Amino acid sequence: MSETTGALRVPTRHFDVEAVRREFPILGRSVHGRPLVYLDNGASSQSPAAVIAAVEDYMSTHHANIHRGVHTLSQEATALYEEARERIRRFVNAASRSEIVLLRGTTEAINLIAQSYARPMLRPGDEVLITHLEHHANIVPWQMVCAQTGATLVVAPIDERGEVHAEAVEALMGPRTRILACAHVSNALGTVLPVERLVASARSRGIVTVVDGAQAVAHCGVDVRALGCDFYAFSGHKMYGPTGIGALYGREELLERMPPWQGGGDMILRVSFSGTTYAALPGKFEAGTPNISGAVGLGAAIAFLDSMDLDAARSHEEALRLHAEDTLGAIAGLRVIGTARRKAGLVSFVVDGVHPHDIGTILDQEGVAIRTGHHCAMPVMDHFKVPATARASFAFYNTFAEIDRLAAAVEHARRMFL
Repeated sequence: MSETTGALRVPTRHFDVEAVRREFPILGRSVHGRPLVYLDNGASSQSPAAVIAAVEDYMSTHHANIHRGVHTLSQEATALYEEARERIRRFVNAASRSEIVLLRGTTEAINLIAQSYARPMLRPGDEVLITHLEHHANIVPWQMVCAQTGATLVVAPIDERGEVHAEAVEALMGPRTRILACAHVSNALGTVLPVERLVASARSRGIVTVVDGAQAVAHCGVDVRALGCDFYAFSGHKMYGPTGIGALYGREELLERMPPWQGGGDMILRVSFSGTTYAALPGKFEAGTPNISGAVGLGAAIAFLDSMDLDAARSHEEALRLHAEDTLGAIAGLRVIGTARRKAGLVSFVVDGVHPHDIGTILDQEGVAIRTGHHCAMPVMDHFKVPATARASFAFYNTFAEIDRLAAAVEHARRMFL
């Protein structure tokens, strides 16, 4: 993926990061009088001008409700919304548009699976298997449905590198395991899980698989048919699109069997007081007026990604991470939390004697934006016996110079607390 030149890791494949940066208006602003260094992409990535323009165009010239109206604006809005669904389908290589449900994001998608698929199916003594690395969005919905059904939540361990070993997960797949739910990439540590093997092992045992792809879909390249998972969830705001929009891929056979999770307009064919007939897929899971402008923006974000050399972009992100580990690792008292052999573009760390929140506050004064806290992954923090970490997460628009500014700002913070 990369080669080393002195202390600097550079991608082997040419990637014009400055040209890419010009597509993102917010990267030109300053914070506290200093040029912005935005390294909180794991929480929300920024949007290119094409996404902003697409949302503005929709709101300025096409805004109307979808699927219901015969007037021109409604027909235009519907076409834009369904075009976004088709772009998503192609991006993850789903077999059919019926397998793409548009929702608010990963959290809503996992809750939908828990309540619409798992709750009617689970029985007392059944098991839902997750890993210790999960985001709260892939823990709490399963705790809730286990409490509702009498099923048991089983947690596969992580090691001191922050890795999940396939053998450890497979050892917990028993005759009562009904669901395996795991992240593709850990949001707290950047660990890339062995999802290909885990999905294959689960399927061979008749276990339904749910993959939280929020941190992976814009960075790893996702083909849901090649992966073979039953469900795959992701969020638009982590892939250069707007907030409040995301998608659930679900295998059509399973979605057909699942009852609607919410009732209301647009998810019905006919309603009477004696009963209701639901709409066909994916409509039966999309009650009410959706985030139409968000879907348009997500479609534009995917079009932007489709226009790029994503292999070169991913190589660049990997080189950024390696350079960050080199430069941060040279700071006295700094410890990287999570040293998995397969990692995405993210570095989580602590500094002796300095609380992560203080690091984040001082870095902000330097114009450097990172995330500090438990990252909605408290069990991970408990495992490593830390209250929180500082997390720098990278996108293809970040530069090696920004990593150097990050390291300099962290060193400045450390010296302030000597």
